[in-house]
Amino acid sequence: MPAHVQTLTLADARRIIAAGEAAAEKIGVPYNLAVVDAGGNLIAHVRMDGTWLGSIDIAVHKAWTARAFDMSTEDLAKMAQSGKPLFGIDSTNHGKVVIFGGGVPIKSGGAVIGGVGASGGTFDQDVEVVEAAAAVLGEA
Repeated sequence: MPAHVQTLTLADARRIIAAGEAAAEKIGVPYNLAVVDAGGNLIAHVRMDGTWLGSIDIAVHKAWTARAFDMSTEDLAKMAQSGKPLFGIDSTNHGKVVIFGGGVPIKSGGAVIGGVGASGGTFDQDVEVVEAAAAVLGEA
């Protein structure tokens, strides 16, 4: 019998992206926003007008990284510095691991059900936008 896994839906992804777009518009910076499901698979991506092309993969990989390691990319970055236990992790998984802020897991009832990634601004702006996007579901 197949196991039931709670995961984000397309409707959830649309809400998350809309919240991220609103945060990006508030700071006046266009963004790439990506949402992945519990399995790390892309559900939705949006590239706001004027956003860097290079940020597409970064946003998608931030979302995947947050789900793959069930932590924010900002927290992962701290553990991936030289001399820390996860140093070099960014060279694994065919280069998909992102170790700077802008990706967070999405949780429900304490379980990780997906992830969201934002790329387009500074480190601090990416964190601000992704946190606003994730907050729409009420649990970070």
